[in-house]
Amino acid sequence: MDVPFLLSRAQMRRIEPFFPLSHGIPRVDDRRIVSGIVYVIKHGLMWRDAPKGYGPHKTIYNRFVRWSRL
Repeated sequence: MDVPFLLSRAQMRRIEPFFPLSHGIPRVDDRRIVSGIVYVIKHGLMWRDAPKGYGPHKTIYNRFVRWSRL
């Protein structure tokens, strides 16, 4: 997996308590998705332009929207 930016494990431990709980199906790697969200916003990209290493752009976008509403 080739990603230009990835949050450290220490950073993830600090923000994990704020994530909503998973209901049933295990989620895609939160660290990779959050890193993708940060990367897209930081660089002013459209969601579909996120590097493939972060996963499907639709997953990154959907998670951002869902978490933003909470």
